[in-house]
Amino acid sequence: MSFAVFTDSCSNLPGSLLRHFGIRVLPCSYTVDGKQIIYGGDIEAFDAHTYYELLRQGKRVTTSLLNTQVFLDHFRPALEQGLDVVYVGLSAGISGTYQAACIAAAELRDEFPERAICLVDSMGAGFGTGLLACRAAELRDEGRSAAEATAVLEQEVQNLCEFFTVSDLMFLHRTGRVQAAAALVGTVLNLKPILRGDEEGHIVTCEKVRGRARAIANLAARYETRAVHPELQRVAITHGDCPEDAQALAERIRAIAEPKELIVCPHEPFTGAHVGPGMLGLFFFGSGRA
Repeated sequence: MSFAVFTDSCSNLPGSLLRHFGIRVLPCSYTVDGKQIIYGGDIEAFDAHTYYELLRQGKRVTTSLLNTQVFLDHFRPALEQGLDVVYVGLSAGISGTYQAACIAAAELRDEFPERAICLVDSMGAGFGTGLLACRAAELRDEGRSAAEATAVLEQEVQNLCEFFTVSDLMFLHRTGRVQAAAALVGTVLNLKPILRGDEEGHIVTCEKVRGRARAIANLAARYETRAVHPELQRVAITHGDCPEDAQALAERIRAIAEPKELIVCPHEPFTGAHVGPGMLGLFFFGSGRA
């Protein structure tokens, strides 16, 4: 093993993949009505129904950034073992976590000048970050160096497709994604935005459709037109406690082009607090991010 692969618990990965690839997770925390909860990063151990039900009930959820010390504490043991480090993290466009990783890496490069410490901004969140972390581990297992793997990942970031829709626009309003008036009008007219991670790692709206069924069809259509060699891909669908909609989307995906692996799971709690219950997301590699 030439390098250790790190990601944060926003990457949405199930424990089975974390163990299979030996991916090391930096735990994040969130607070529900003043109670702090540490989330270790295994989506299979996350009680999504309870979490999103709390959001439906109006419970206040706040999320915390990973600070520099967390990165130092997790990277240093790997470096002391003689391993290089590749970290794939949440987009710098939506969180300050990546900047904390950069500060830690600069300090550790002085301490371990013989080791490579490589950081990859996923330009996304959720399973988009997770797909890149898995790819990093695959490249490691193929014998690539940390620098070689990072160069490949930085190219693949440009083709990472992350499309999602939400059920309640008011959650996006609370985090500044849409104005209150737009959220209210959208709710009254039953408009469902189709959102994506753009080329700078920000969340943007690319279309609006009326009704949930059309939103699901729109996500599937984007897979049909953009996915490249899906038979070789790991594709992910995540949801904010709406498993029936996730399965409906999965059936459409399989009918269009069966991927090598299709993972359907709940959406992680950190960006989940911003998109809310009913979020439905699709993550795959395509011809560009748009």
